[in-house]
Amino acid sequence: MFTSQGPTLRELAVQALTSVERGYDLLAPKFDETPFRTPDRMLDAVEEALAEYEGSFGSGLDLCCGTGAGLPLLRRLCRDRVTGVDLSAGMLRQAARDLPERTDLVRADALALPDALADSYDLAVSFGAFGHFLPAQRPALFSGLHRALRPGGVFAFPIGAPIPPTAPLWWAVAGFDAAMRVRNAVWRPPFVMYYRSFPWGPVRADLRAAGFTVETVPLAHFGRRSDGTPRWRLVLARKPA
Repeated sequence: MFTSQGPTLRELAVQALTSVERGYDLLAPKFDETPFRTPDRMLDAVEEALAEYEGSFGSGLDLCCGTGAGLPLLRRLCRDRVTGVDLSAGMLRQAARDLPERTDLVRADALALPDALADSYDLAVSFGAFGHFLPAQRPALFSGLHRALRPGGVFAFPIGAPIPPTAPLWWAVAGFDAAMRVRNAVWRPPFVMYYRSFPWGPVRADLRAAGFTVETVPLAHFGRRSDGTPRWRLVLARKPA
């Protein structure tokens, strides 16, 4: 959970009562000391899977890169330009402190990527950011990524197996989402962050509607459930060549 260098409960409460952008600006200096940072185990598993199934790439894009945890992964997989994009200036300042070589940072809204990024990348990744987008925003999100990729380019991200309602975690995330919906109903500006707003079936349909072909590969590091299905998969959404 949180380390002694992480944010206090008071700081988290203040952040939760602001906008997404402002909240992450405030959280940025301590973000890497929270459970919200993508674990290295996940980053390593995704890198291994991409290297095994896809090989190397030209240019790479990390959408909603935060403090830059995924940028070294892209730098190792990509031969050319690597770009991190995030809405929060505070998170980008943290990412700039340990920026890999031949990597640049762009402050932009993931729902309105700059035209300068169009047809520029062979690989795009994103980690832990999809809870910040409402279902109605997914078409714009995926269409923007489709424009940013070159023909044959791949948008890759991990997705977990559905949590069964019998599991305590299901009730924990359902309770969190319910609390956030109440918060957003009575407080402005909204802070969009939901754990159950990215179900695989509708997500796959939206990716296909945006023009991607879609497949998944197991992330073997995380094992399988009792029914034999993977606990985590890597989604490979490809822009046709």
